[in-house]
Amino acid sequence: MTSNPASPSKVALVTGGSRGLGRSTVLALAERGVDTVFTYRANNAEAEKVVASVDGVGRRAVALQLDTGDTASFAGFVQRLRPVLDDLGSGRFDYLVNNAGTSHHASIEETTEDDFDALYRVHLKGVFFLTQSLLPLLNDGGRIINLSSGLARFAFPGSAPYASMKGAVEVLTRYLAKELGPRGITANVVAPGAIATDFSGGMVRDNPEVNRQIAGVTALGRVGQPDDIGPMIASLLSDANGWVNAQRIEVSGGMQI
Repeated sequence: MTSNPASPSKVALVTGGSRGLGRSTVLALAERGVDTVFTYRANNAEAEKVVASVDGVGRRAVALQLDTGDTASFAGFVQRLRPVLDDLGSGRFDYLVNNAGTSHHASIEETTEDDFDALYRVHLKGVFFLTQSLLPLLNDGGRIINLSSGLARFAFPGSAPYASMKGAVEVLTRYLAKELGPRGITANVVAPGAIATDFSGGMVRDNPEVNRQIAGVTALGRVGQPDDIGPMIASLLSDANGWVNAQRIEVSGGMQI
């Protein structure tokens, strides 16, 4: 009796995968046997380090440059993506993680229209239209995870524009779940709390006072680390969580409860 050929590996597409939460997600997926295409905006050297790390655990990762705030570039990105997906297997992918983002800290009074528009292009318009562009390549039965923030639930002064975009992404996610349900595609939100990365200039990671303040309002008594988030995202994408849909899952260690 001849055995059936092995089924192709699952493939994920992760935006902003060269650092922080995106990097942790790519590596956690590799540990679970998932190959990944991930995007980076500018730092090719860091992206190649992630590729090498994935190779070190016996999986494949491909880094593609993309500015997720530049919707005019999305058609070209899809064309560059197609042969990469062909090389990885079926020419399609299974998981989309919209992680790429930028930070902003200013009061409502101090936020300029340019500041607001820059956040909108990356965190809402970019997520909407990149997802739209990629839907023809996403397998039926696939998964979408959009990254939000604990700031969409609790309020810290200086975060209103950023948090407002994340609130809009949470609404968009529910609509994705509803409209893509006939294809068996789920859509969920992962909302991290404060994480010690280089995000916001490393504010949480490098400022001892900010670090202490956040730890003091977190039930588990510390700030989050990237590897508190990436493995959680990878686990949410597993077959065991296929019935989780249209949910907002905060991963903050119990911040501001």
